Amino acid sequence: MHTPSKFSLIGVLFTTGILLQGCSDNSGSEEEEPTAQSQEDTGEREGATETPSTERTSAPASADVTILTPKDGATVSSPVTVEFDLEGMDVAKAGTDEANTGHHHLLVDLDKLPPMDAPLPSTDQVIHFGGGQTSTELELEPGEHTLQLLLGDYKHVPHQPPVMSEKITITVE
Repeated sequence: MHTPSKFSLIGVLFTTGILLQGCSDNSGSEEEEPTAQSQEDTGEREGATETPSTERTSAPASADVTILTPKDGATVSSPVTVEFDLEGMDVAKAGTDEANTGHHHLLVDLDKLPPMDAPLPSTDQVIHFGGGQTSTELELEPGEHTLQLLLGDYKHVPHQPPVMSEKITITVE
């Protein structure tokens, strides 16, 4: 069965005034149907962060997100299984506007954090888990890599204060 690529869908959706959210499931399981929203509702465009959010969703100060596996300093082989943990909040699919919820974004080899007042871009280095996923299989080239989690609200905007893990370093053989 042929399914259209993400990029061809984006072109179609932009021409009709609808935006495809840049969420992906890299866990190897079946992908869910993409969620479409009006561009005017979120101000979000795939890979864009220049449109600041007027409000950031608040997060409890006690909220904590961590990478369970792999551990910092680990030597692993690709594909790398990455497991996420969230305490003090609940994981919800992107688009779910409920208090104390969010969804994961995995930052891979990112030297500079993205803006905290705008929707996170969807790139090879900022991977969205808008389906509420809490783990993934990640294909990485041999060498040293950094991983960090950043929780986003229903519009992919980091919370206030940001709910972000420590950055870990792994080596892929």
